[in-house]
Amino acid sequence: MIFDQSGVFIIAELSANHNGSIAVAIDTIRAAKRTGADAIKLQTYTADTITMQHDSDDFKLNHGTIWDGRTLYDLYKEAHTPWEWHKQLFEVAREEGLVCFSSPFDPSAVALLEELNVPAYKIASFEITDIPLIELVASKGKPVIISTGIASDEDIQLAVDSCYKMGNNQIALLKCTSSYPAPIEEANLVMIKDLAERFGVISGLSDHTLGLTAPIVATSLGAKIIEKHFILDKSIGGPDSSFSLDEQEFTQMVNAVRQAERAIGTVDYSLSEKQLKSREFSRSLYVTEDIKKGEELTAQNVRSIRPGYGLHPRFYDQILGKRALTNIKRGTALTLGLIEK
Repeated sequence: MIFDQSGVFIIAELSANHNGSIAVAIDTIRAAKRTGADAIKLQTYTADTITMQHDSDDFKLNHGTIWDGRTLYDLYKEAHTPWEWHKQLFEVAREEGLVCFSSPFDPSAVALLEELNVPAYKIASFEITDIPLIELVASKGKPVIISTGIASDEDIQLAVDSCYKMGNNQIALLKCTSSYPAPIEEANLVMIKDLAERFGVISGLSDHTLGLTAPIVATSLGAKIIEKHFILDKSIGGPDSSFSLDEQEFTQMVNAVRQAERAIGTVDYSLSEKQLKSREFSRSLYVTEDIKKGEELTAQNVRSIRPGYGLHPRFYDQILGKRALTNIKRGTALTLGLIEK
């Protein structure tokens, strides 16, 4: 799989952050490369393929979001990435060495992406119940990344089983909080490990919180994928600008994730050369008062102190009461060869 790698696979989500300009979209892709991201992700839909134009309350946003009061149609008309851009955006991404893929929202989007030889698919949180779409995507035999923002465990199991039904086991599940922006206290990142264990898949985070904390913590909890909205410059505005990271912030996030990976390391009880050298500063048994030949070793003339060149402190109780084989000066590292057996 494209994300079957030792490190976290970091996705910069373009979404609506082109603000209607292909030049901005291209510049954003190039900027994503500069941040150290592994991939750029698009969304492939039109207002007509994702909803319908209607002014009834059913089609108006009124859920405590930053888009409340707008109709779904108007929002998606503004936010969509024109399909005629896709070929050029994919080409730019490939020139930059970025993986480029997308979230399709209907069969016509899948057909377009297949023409572009997309290497993977993303199922958005709100499409996790669209089983026909998931089956169609899974049937293409490419990795399927599924966000779980609105999903119950039954929804997730059904989505995973739908991929298996189509003979596709290249599945990743992303913990996601479908709020924009998402409060950090609702991130519930402990789910990342549970998703992997419960469903037997790769897991990660699709993050809508502000700042860098969630991606760093997610990495420490075993996330193999981090996805976050990316914008060239927040001053251009747009539907997603308020919860997107700009180039400087995204670069900081990538660096923080990579540092977190290095900090996590691996389970290894062997000691490096540097650690072995540092053991010289551990405790050992030293003669702390001059001892004459034949004199007993006592708690007064032998102590466990730093540095670590003397006898291991575990021998302390065994050597007390034994006699010196020779005169031993204060400050001598005690060895078994200096005392009677």
